[in-house]
Amino acid sequence: MQLDKPSCWSEHGALQTVLVCSPSEQSIPSLQVAENVQWSAPVQQKKALENFHTFILTLQQEGIHTIDYSLHLDAVTQRLSEQLINRFFVRDLACVFGNKIFPGVAGSFMRRPEYDQVHDLLDKWFPDAFIKEAKQGLKALEYGDVLILNSDAIFINIGMRTSLESVEQMMENLFQAGFSEIGVISLPRRADTLHLDMNCNVANEDLVVAKSYMRFLPVHLTNAEGIQWYDMAEQFLNRHGFSVYWLEKYETIPDINFLNIDPETILISKQAHKQMLQSHPKLKHKRFLEIDVSELEKAGGGIRCMTLPLLRKRSI
Repeated sequence: MQLDKPSCWSEHGALQTVLVCSPSEQSIPSLQVAENVQWSAPVQQKKALENFHTFILTLQQEGIHTIDYSLHLDAVTQRLSEQLINRFFVRDLACVFGNKIFPGVAGSFMRRPEYDQVHDLLDKWFPDAFIKEAKQGLKALEYGDVLILNSDAIFINIGMRTSLESVEQMMENLFQAGFSEIGVISLPRRADTLHLDMNCNVANEDLVVAKSYMRFLPVHLTNAEGIQWYDMAEQFLNRHGFSVYWLEKYETIPDINFLNIDPETILISKQAHKQMLQSHPKLKHKRFLEIDVSELEKAGGGIRCMTLPLLRKRSI
């Protein structure tokens, strides 16, 4: 398989290559089972697979190279992978920072197998870019808790699935990758605030969409020189060129967990309140691609959660 070198310096540059994974072979048969595995409702595997095929076809029609990692596992690993119900949430597993790929560490024991499976593939595909040693000693670091704001700044949440100790350990690696400032916030520890990308998202090169309560939370900042200080979330984002569209009403997953295809295009769930987003002057001329991922969203994540960007065009 021919692969370009990984590169990612933002959340909004034109997406060129993305890692994905099809849903597992298993349905979730009842509400009781769904609640026990922390899903919101029963899921029919056939419908979930139909959602996934629509999702992948849409990405490919936009000229994006999609890599379904489940197709590249050996037979023994594949048999286990097919039973891992959360495997299509690939965002958490690793992240491309600049031209380096850093592995994540699962904050939930049930997700550990898929992390190891994907890390083995990334190490094989990108031996010069995948920094496997970076996860040594990490306790929990899931990349749904990370936004690459631009080539200077990274925004990270410490919460249910990402530990402060792990973020502090990773900082020097991120500075060495080329970033100059890291902002750390701590969100409430609830199901609807599980990851940072369930609370805010980059919607434009100069706009972040966020739940309104985040305006009351401080951010701890560290720069490449080791200087540390605090600021409020809005001031931190403003300083890096972003205004904030504060949402007072929202549906957590469909409204916030969208994916930037390129600077003009956003891939969004059909369940989202598109008109609410389009009402912002910086978004009214955006092209919104709507797809039905409602069966997949029952697992507790959205479109951004289902994608791990490997290559985005860097803005000049």
